[in-house]
Amino acid sequence: MILAKNIHKYYGDLQVLKGVDLHIKKGEVVSIVGASGAGKTTLLQILGTLDSASSHVDFELSINNTNVSGLKDKALAKFRNEHIGFIFQFHQLLPEFTAIENVCLPAFIKGTKKSDAEKRAKELLDFLGLSNRYDHKPNELSGGEQQRVAVARALINNPDLIFADEPSGNLDSESAKNLHDLFFKLRNEFGQTFVIVTHNADLANMADRKLTMTDGKIINPKS
Repeated sequence: MILAKNIHKYYGDLQVLKGVDLHIKKGEVVSIVGASGAGKTTLLQILGTLDSASSHVDFELSINNTNVSGLKDKALAKFRNEHIGFIFQFHQLLPEFTAIENVCLPAFIKGTKKSDAEKRAKELLDFLGLSNRYDHKPNELSGGEQQRVAVARALINNPDLIFADEPSGNLDSESAKNLHDLFFKLRNEFGQTFVIVTHNADLANMADRKLTMTDGKIINPKS
């Protein structure tokens, strides 16, 4: 599913990633842990094609047998929209839109018909226990409900791969546990691959593999 070799990232003279190698198989739930500043979010953004590795160092990044490092901007955006979903610590829902409108946005970008997008959005919101929240705006939802809407948005295009950056960091303990359980339910029912950056020890330990980053490197890539 993901093959990354020799990923470096420099910001000026600051080297954040120092030759990361990583192989993640389809259907795995992988957590990435480490101290703040270890490079976790930077790595996640590069793997998710939101950022690029430093190109003056030879590297490889392929997702689902596609060499994403070789894609031009338009093709890369299309690949990201169709194959990758994102869940962030802060839900990033648009406040002026309802839950169903927020969920539909990636489908509209893909070019899905409105009726088909809304049908799929309702199926996902129903699955996530939000059948009575279709027309609610983010400020009318609890923190846990907002994050579940964000999960539905990440799933709307049936992506192969979900990247989550501190997805439960802004939730109370009960909502966090429910979200963690949901990830595994989704993997089991839909077969998605999850890569999760987290400081939550419970979530990290639930994963099929827990990878630890220190000083810009993964120190246990095969654990």
